[in-house]
Amino acid sequence: MNNTVYILGGHQTDFARNWYREGLEIFDLFKETLEQGLHATGIDAADVEAAHVGNFTAELFCNQGHLGGFFAEANPKMAGIATGRHEAACASSSIAMMAASAEIEAGRYGLVAVLGIEIMRNVPGDQAALNIGGPAMWAGHECQDIKYPWPHMFSTLGQEYQRRYGLKYEHLAGIADINFANARKNPNSQTRKWAFTPESFTENDEANPVIDGIIRRQDCGQVTDGAAIVFLANERTAEKYAKQHNIALSDIPRIKGWGHRTAAISYASKIAEGTTTNSPYIFPHVHAAIQDALGRAGCKDVFDLDAIETHDCFTTTEYMAIDHFGITAPGESWKAVEDGTISMTGRLPINPSGGLIGLGHPVGATGARMVLDAYKQVTGAAGDYQVDGAKNVGTLNIGGSATTTVSLVIGTGE
Repeated sequence: MNNTVYILGGHQTDFARNWYREGLEIFDLFKETLEQGLHATGIDAADVEAAHVGNFTAELFCNQGHLGGFFAEANPKMAGIATGRHEAACASSSIAMMAASAEIEAGRYGLVAVLGIEIMRNVPGDQAALNIGGPAMWAGHECQDIKYPWPHMFSTLGQEYQRRYGLKYEHLAGIADINFANARKNPNSQTRKWAFTPESFTENDEANPVIDGIIRRQDCGQVTDGAAIVFLANERTAEKYAKQHNIALSDIPRIKGWGHRTAAISYASKIAEGTTTNSPYIFPHVHAAIQDALGRAGCKDVFDLDAIETHDCFTTTEYMAIDHFGITAPGESWKAVEDGTISMTGRLPINPSGGLIGLGHPVGATGARMVLDAYKQVTGAAGDYQVDGAKNVGTLNIGGSATTTVSLVIGTGE
């Protein structure tokens, strides 16, 4: 049995929209995303056999659970299909993607939808920080009496780099600068119209104020409303789709490799793992998940990829991703910032979309959005943020303080 998982396309919403201010709710976001995804791909809703939702905190922000029921509510043709909702903090829709892929590989279904969604801008900022703080870490045990739990947590990650290898703020600022610049080319990015000065990417306390520890304003991913949907298919369905759309099956992207690891929920436990095993990597399990994906895709190393969409909820997270992917030796991520390796015109561009910092971070949608952006890159459909000649793109999506890690390789051809 051929268990290749193909990606037929999808849709992403405009991450600059504030749905609450428009008088709309999470169902409106869900329905529009589904409708636009079906329209963009030319898929008939009646042909979708199963569907999965990735979402983190709809209960807290919207007083809404049971999101799998939205498919039939949004489109009566989907009544009766198998659905499920998945939660793994920021990796929620990546876990939905893994479940949908497994169903296709097992031969259960031939066409499966994955929709990631989050509404986060319908409450004040302090409340949003609380809603996405404790639930994704060890509630009641970590970041007690911390106003902004996640900036604090990922400042601690940067401080761990400082302790082990040394870290200069200018390299974190360089990451932010690249991602915001890439986002200006993305018509769906939350920050595409934002304006900055040179001081915005320095340790200037007025232009770039401290949020917590070493984390400053431009180091932070955005609080975002948004959704993304992708449609996964088995080979028989993909062949039929290719004939209908007069394209070659080899030109339809597929999931070439995957890695999925879960560590202990507390940050301290994860740091202890790297210390007690004498690993050169801050998070050995993150490095292992990436290597799993590259290995399953048949990549000899990371430079077999043409671009990467990585988790940059904070600049320190992307700094970690650089050496954990193997772009540099452990502790030397700064080199890839300084020499332009990760820039849009570099050897291996990171976050041509703008990433979580530039494009935006509707938590439950991020994993699906990464896969959709990888699809766009390898089909030459990314527009102004297209990486020339991209055929293989890697993703890295993490939940919590890297508790859940999912890495994928998306590509076309052999």
